[in-house]
Amino acid sequence: MKTAFSIDALDAAGSHAWRLQGDMQHWRECIYAEALQDGDARLGASEAGKFNGHRMKPDRELGLVMRGRPGTFDFLMRGIFTHAILHRLTTPPIPLREDMLTTIAELVPGTPWLLYLDQAAHFRRLDSSREPIIGNLAIAVRGEIASSAAYVGPEAVANETLMDRTWRQFLGGWLEHLQSRNMSIFVPDVEKLKSEADYLALIHKQHS
Repeated sequence: MKTAFSIDALDAAGSHAWRLQGDMQHWRECIYAEALQDGDARLGASEAGKFNGHRMKPDRELGLVMRGRPGTFDFLMRGIFTHAILHRLTTPPIPLREDMLTTIAELVPGTPWLLYLDQAAHFRRLDSSREPIIGNLAIAVRGEIASSAAYVGPEAVANETLMDRTWRQFLGGWLEHLQSRNMSIFVPDVEKLKSEADYLALIHKQHS
């Protein structure tokens, strides 16, 4: 699997976007999350993380220049902010239900676990009390944080209704991740879920 991140900047209205260029200084106007073009910066996760989540301002010469990271009261993301966009250079993988079940079964209740899908469509776990979530470019699709035995561990895996719902939520999140190229996609609400067959069909279309 080959991937690369671009760094796109988007204004608060979502009407104007820019992309960082290979010289790591200039920005060109773009359609947010569009396909990579010649001259665009192509970064690994570590380097992309250094540019992700910064506040920007227009600049006549460079297109944009950095103003700094968001402040405490910038949770509404007013202004222009940078986002790491994942571009897949080979066919994207597909998550496996068995991988999800195994990962959930191994979780020990009592810890605030985040279940998520990484870039390679593998289910992973993260102790949210010890590891960062915001800005974590390992997270492609994220679920809700859970700690009780009803949602993590063997008891949860035995709940077929819950596991079916959780599986379809992650399929929906994975589809949105593939379509949008954004990271840290939240799984969709339960009432908006499609069938497993519908999600798999739509995910396979992303391969063409």
